[in-house]
Amino acid sequence: MSETTTAQETPGAGTQERGLFGRLLVGLVRVREASVFLVLVGLVIYFQAANPAFLSEQNILSLAQFAVPYVVIAAALCMLLICGEIDLSVGQSFAFAPIVMYLAYEQLYLYLPLAVLVGLLAVALVGLVNGLITVYLGVSSLITTLGVFFLLAGLNVTLTGGFPATPPETNYVTQALGEYAWSGTIWAILIVAVLQLVLSRTRWGLHTYATGGNPLGSREAGVSIARIKIGNFMLCGVLGGFVGIIEAFRISSIDPLAGGPDIVLLCIAAAVIGGTALLGGVGTASGAFLGALVLVILRNGFTLQGISAYTFNIILGVAILIAMILNVYVARLRGAGGGE
Repeated sequence: MSETTTAQETPGAGTQERGLFGRLLVGLVRVREASVFLVLVGLVIYFQAANPAFLSEQNILSLAQFAVPYVVIAAALCMLLICGEIDLSVGQSFAFAPIVMYLAYEQLYLYLPLAVLVGLLAVALVGLVNGLITVYLGVSSLITTLGVFFLLAGLNVTLTGGFPATPPETNYVTQALGEYAWSGTIWAILIVAVLQLVLSRTRWGLHTYATGGNPLGSREAGVSIARIKIGNFMLCGVLGGFVGIIEAFRISSIDPLAGGPDIVLLCIAAAVIGGTALLGGVGTASGAFLGALVLVILRNGFTLQGISAYTFNIILGVAILIAMILNVYVARLRGAGGGE
């Protein structure tokens, strides 16, 4: 009897194990951050094995500092992408805010904290313009922000005469905003944490998801879609400008050419790799954070190994395609789950 019982229980146990494994796989696909995190860990292990200097103290600091603008802008763009919009001008806001801060400090003789505030207000105004044109005039955010991108690019060069400027001398404000080696990293982690809490725990986050996922239903439910979109445009501009100020203090230079298409496209790629859907309604700030880290680690690891930047672009293109395919697959899984 015992042999019969064992023979009968074995297939059941195998089925249970396969069922558990299947559920783990589905869970891994559904929780996009988990799969990106595994890729991140795999990259760290590979590059450390390939070059022991990868996890050296100096390289970790270099990675942390280099990642700051990509992490913050990717998380900020995530808010806009979730509600179904995009901001290509945030790369120029990255350069515009420190320029306005510098002019307010040097020419208007404002105290540095007030000059920083003026710089942030300037990029908030840029976000407001982007939002108003997109929402009330019905222009695609892609076209609106592309136009503002070129407008700011010209304005940045005009205001500085095309030459970099030197930020105000060292004091407690400049230390907190970038001169201290780890201040940018601390700010980036705080910003991502706050954005993730906003998305997951507040009405603003709920309405942001609803605006991108089901705009018609959201409008009928009383959600102010215009306010959500304009607010997220302004938030994106402010965060892009803020991290631009941090970067200017870190490198002790205000460069009118610091922003550009590269940083915007890489940050969009980071958000997509982290699980944000370009069509809206899906994404997390933590996913954008992990996506940005993946790209930064890839670039840094390739540099240490002496691999061409062209290879990085090839892998980046493949990663974006895979991420988009997974987005579509996950959407189908959720649709099938909703129908059951």
